[in-house]
Amino acid sequence: MKNIIACNLGSYRQFGANAYTHLAEIGLTNVEIRVPAADGVDALQTELKAHGLTATSLLGGCDVQSETVVEDFQSTLDIANEMGVTVIFVSVHSGETDKNVVYERLRAIGENAEPLGVKVCLETHPDMAHNGDIALETMNGVNHPNICINFDTGNVYYYNHDVDAVTEVKKVIKHVGAVHLKDTNGGYRTWHFPTLGEGVVDYKAVFQTLNDADFYGPFTMELEGIEGENLDEAGVKARVADSLQHLKDIGVI
Repeated sequence: MKNIIACNLGSYRQFGANAYTHLAEIGLTNVEIRVPAADGVDALQTELKAHGLTATSLLGGCDVQSETVVEDFQSTLDIANEMGVTVIFVSVHSGETDKNVVYERLRAIGENAEPLGVKVCLETHPDMAHNGDIALETMNGVNHPNICINFDTGNVYYYNHDVDAVTEVKKVIKHVGAVHLKDTNGGYRTWHFPTLGEGVVDYKAVFQTLNDADFYGPFTMELEGIEGENLDEAGVKARVADSLQHLKDIGVI
């Protein structure tokens, strides 16, 4: 089976207006985009189709601290279903809310997602999924097949000391529903996310580990850059193209 490779449009920073065209030029046909407004779905689908692109995941909001989160999230599920997208990426933070209450809310969202065939994937962010142990604790607490982990290969270094991406993903491998491909220099709380292949992440091992567990994507490039740099549009496009080329060079595409 072939790996599904996509690009988060945020990788283009302020030059997103030309992202679709550039992705088509370099032969990358899958994208991760924000959940559109309900009345904007048709126009978005038309634009994607015009560039030969497919949305493989949507970025949605999910305030698990809110008592109405289950009802509020339903519109996101409905839009994903309308678009034929089966992965929704969310960042969740329990804050002062009792974890068991949060688990119940996520489980209820999972119940609503299940008949639509949608997986709601929690990003590698504090305080519910920032490393393998915490993410596994959350998955066990929620205990629903449609609530999964979006494993971020860069964030796991950013939010933790003395970790390795392969070791951490193995801890939650049964629960991975999506992956963000982000390289890093490995520094704790260090905003250094360069072109894929220029940091410490062993992508060949990451892909092999996940493929061995029958996971083939979506793997979404999320290229957040390096603090202090000032790339122009050509530089931003080069980072996307060079990251895609790295994946080709290591044989995962």
